[in-house]
Amino acid sequence: MQTPTHDEAIASTREWLEKAVIGLNLCPFAKSVYVKNQVRFVVSDATEPAQLAEELAKELRLLADSSPEEIDTTLLIHPYVLQRFLDFNEFQDIADAIVEELELDGVLQVASFHPKFQFGGTGINDIGNYTNRSPWPTQHLIREASIDRAVEAFPEAEAIFERNIETVTKLGIEGWQALFAPKH
Repeated sequence: MQTPTHDEAIASTREWLEKAVIGLNLCPFAKSVYVKNQVRFVVSDATEPAQLAEELAKELRLLADSSPEEIDTTLLIHPYVLQRFLDFNEFQDIADAIVEELELDGVLQVASFHPKFQFGGTGINDIGNYTNRSPWPTQHLIREASIDRAVEAFPEAEAIFERNIETVTKLGIEGWQALFAPKH
């Protein structure tokens, strides 16, 4: 895979957010913060997990210290590190430990998206994995209060995961790829 510039990484992540996450309604909470420009897009230059951990801590502190009206959520895109999904998946334990170390558990959490995302017990090409497949490895920093508000507004939040699997299954891999095919 070609190494992207920051602008390219953000552009492809925005396209994924608009066409898949919002367009397919994979996250019913994403559209409102996106249209209000409350999503912070950050591209990390980290090439080692330790560098990414430092940047993650910095971004968690920034999000915690910012007004939700300014920044409600952050997408920390890191195209130069943790390309292998297993390495990325192991990093999630580090991400959770950083949240605890900063005493932000219960305030913020970190969700994960990866181009090769794979849920446990699934095959690599299982279409259900596409619900969490992004163009680049990405840490999604989320305010717990925002999740709580969204769940109140969407009483069947626990059904989102199953609905997402259904959506991408109906779409199929060809349909997923067609979402991102260049328009002629």
